[in-house]
Amino acid sequence: MTPWTLKIETDRLILRPQTADDYQSWYASHAERLPSQSSYDEGQISLDSCDANWFAELCQRHQQQASIDYAYIFAIFSKQTDRHLGYVDISTIQREEKQWANLGYSIHNQYWRQGFGKEATKAAVIAGFEQLGYHRIEAAINLDNHQSIALAQSVGLQQECVRRGFYYENERWVDHLIYVALPSDFGLTERSPVSVSQ
Repeated sequence: MTPWTLKIETDRLILRPQTADDYQSWYASHAERLPSQSSYDEGQISLDSCDANWFAELCQRHQQQASIDYAYIFAIFSKQTDRHLGYVDISTIQREEKQWANLGYSIHNQYWRQGFGKEATKAAVIAGFEQLGYHRIEAAINLDNHQSIALAQSVGLQQECVRRGFYYENERWVDHLIYVALPSDFGLTERSPVSVSQ
């Protein structure tokens, strides 16, 4: 399996696949999380089972997912401190004539309100178009997740619709807002579908 090594740099951040060498940074950032700040913030979590071997296996799973074009999970690091700030992930929904992907993002809550989420997510979306070959990247967001909606809007995603009963959460089917980005929204050239390996 050829390692997935795509690296993205912004003014303040580096986005890349995390490796086993990132364990201390990953652990420290999770250990310093604040209590939950909203109903959609996981807050503090138990790290009792998260030793270096567990983390190395997590990194390997991320590599395996990228190798089959299932998902590309970028860890977000501060250029200044090398701290692990969170994740942005792009997951394939369908290739072929659609080139369609789902977008996810999360920042450890002690680093909120510093613009890291916007900076990282915008860079990842552009890389999703230019390096990973997607044509449509969308985020599915709970109707009352106002922070996630604000981030999607700030990055340049446009509200498209509400999908009814789209996710099964907390023992019920839940509606989601769909925010979408296309290459043209970022001034990029739209391309014909190609294999991600091309």
